[in-house]
Amino acid sequence: MQFHHHGYVSGEPRAQQAAGVGIDRPAELPDAMDVLIVGSGPAGMLLAAQLSQFPTVSTRIIERRDGRLELGQADGIQPRSVETFQAFGFAERIVAEAYNIAYMNFWNPDPDNPDQIVRTARTEDYAFKISEFPHLIVNQARVLDYFAEAARFGPGRIEPDYGLEFVSLRVLESDTHPVEVRVRYTAGPRSGEERTVRAKYVVGCDGARSGVREAIGRTHVGDHAAHAWGVMDVLVNTDFPDWRTKCAINSRAGNILHIPREGGYLSRMYIDLGEVAADDNHRVRHTPIDEIIRRANEILNPYTLDVKQVAWHSVYEVGHRVTDRFDDGDRGRAPRVFLTGDACHTHSAKAGQGMNVSMQDGFNIGWKLGHVLSGIAPESLLETYSAERQPVAQQLIDFDREWSSLMARKPEDITDSQELATFYLGTAEFPSGFMTQYSPSMIVGPDDHQQLAAGFPLGKRFKSSEVVRVCDGNAVHLGHHARADGRWRIYAFADASEAGADSSLAAWAEFMSTDDSPLARHTPAGADVDAVFDVKVIYQQSHTDVDITRVPSLFLPRTGPLALTDWEKVYAAAPSAWTSTDIFEERSVSRGGAVVVVRPDQYVAAVLPLDATDELANFFARALVDQSVAVG
Repeated sequence: MQFHHHGYVSGEPRAQQAAGVGIDRPAELPDAMDVLIVGSGPAGMLLAAQLSQFPTVSTRIIERRDGRLELGQADGIQPRSVETFQAFGFAERIVAEAYNIAYMNFWNPDPDNPDQIVRTARTEDYAFKISEFPHLIVNQARVLDYFAEAARFGPGRIEPDYGLEFVSLRVLESDTHPVEVRVRYTAGPRSGEERTVRAKYVVGCDGARSGVREAIGRTHVGDHAAHAWGVMDVLVNTDFPDWRTKCAINSRAGNILHIPREGGYLSRMYIDLGEVAADDNHRVRHTPIDEIIRRANEILNPYTLDVKQVAWHSVYEVGHRVTDRFDDGDRGRAPRVFLTGDACHTHSAKAGQGMNVSMQDGFNIGWKLGHVLSGIAPESLLETYSAERQPVAQQLIDFDREWSSLMARKPEDITDSQELATFYLGTAEFPSGFMTQYSPSMIVGPDDHQQLAAGFPLGKRFKSSEVVRVCDGNAVHLGHHARADGRWRIYAFADASEAGADSSLAAWAEFMSTDDSPLARHTPAGADVDAVFDVKVIYQQSHTDVDITRVPSLFLPRTGPLALTDWEKVYAAAPSAWTSTDIFEERSVSRGGAVVVVRPDQYVAAVLPLDATDELANFFARALVDQSVAVG
């Protein structure tokens, strides 16, 4: 964590100095704003946290509840999400309170006594092999709390406007704030009162029954519910031996997905309630909790549950649906209204994907809105949101349909007791969140030079690796230093020459200090030299062999009102006393050097040779606005 660059800080270092609209932020929802976020779920709160890093952008988030979410809803946190939490500054704290999934066990009917279940497989959880981040279980309410803190601590000082619900909207053809939104107070002395506000952009994060989706005429496409599941968070006494291990349980009486929760005692159970009749008309949603508990005990035979307390329960029907488009932008103009999360994709809860994919929706649209509204990027950037996220949602639906079908099998349909475990392990990279790969666009370059850094595939998220920070010799993960601050990352992997010698890196650093460089062209006047681009270098030598006084000044920028030198942009790849990792070897980076460009949402945007300065400049000319500013 870096701070003090704006002067000495004696209080909470995570609370950045208020700036722009964060200074004297009005308590009441204003009549006009840049961005109105509807809904304070995972996508909405991440979006607010991201936009709080853009203090010139006026952002408000409305929520019909009168306060924070307290319990229930999603709880599965995939490794990609924990990686995202790292970018927002709270991964370590949430890992400390969460349940870490180390194993997943599988139970099936006992061949010798099919009325009873027996453990048939015990597998390591996939996260151990895919990422340095774990697979967690923690209440969605706590995730929202952490994002709320990040939004409140950002320079924009964003906090939810509770007790306000969305009623309707319309988009006007010409206006500085063309989205006219009708809202209604749901709590307090003004409860029931309606008013109209205006926004430049609206983001619907308002769930599966999204009013925003309906208002822009988008529709869900896909299957309606065909199967029902009861879900309950319970405190129990039981003789079931795997009570503190994640389990998939198939029996003659039905199926259970069992997931231990944080705290050491609480667990969540998804209990199979069977097929939903065509004329059910949602009656299954009224299944009493006593019936859900009875079915759980029937499925677990010969084991029993003595339920002491039900913290939360619900019944849901599995449907797999994707909205036909994630914005309103096919009407001869740039999009003004966007959809995220359950508002544009619905599926089962059992693969632990809903909250995770929703948060990546918010991450994707957040930095793009921030860039456009800050004048950093052209409005056309917003057209990439639906183009990138809709295919991801469809992939999720396809995966979840297969996973749900396997989970809901009848015993007579199970020909291989290892099939579910095999599928779980064989598809592990997808639910972990690491299979997303964006196609070439204005913000993902071509793969002409991919071989220079094969371990950083274009369009996929930047996979971190340990390096050694030269200024102090500490081993750190290169990717963990990148915060969700809206900046692009440019990693310059040096050729073999040592610091200060003539080299391809030295020539590249010299170019980056000229008026033709992306830094000069795209950094706003008066802003810090690293306000838009965070440029780092990774040398091949040991940190003890890198003379930091001979490193190009590009990598030792002076930032903040005190013009203090940032020493944390120079790294060494060679092993040290603290790490045996060599990032060049681990990520297949050419020893001749390479440039890896990473988007603000952590996805690899370009891989180029050090001498391809024209290609680098042209890439950013497409993605960003030319500010016509020379770097001093």
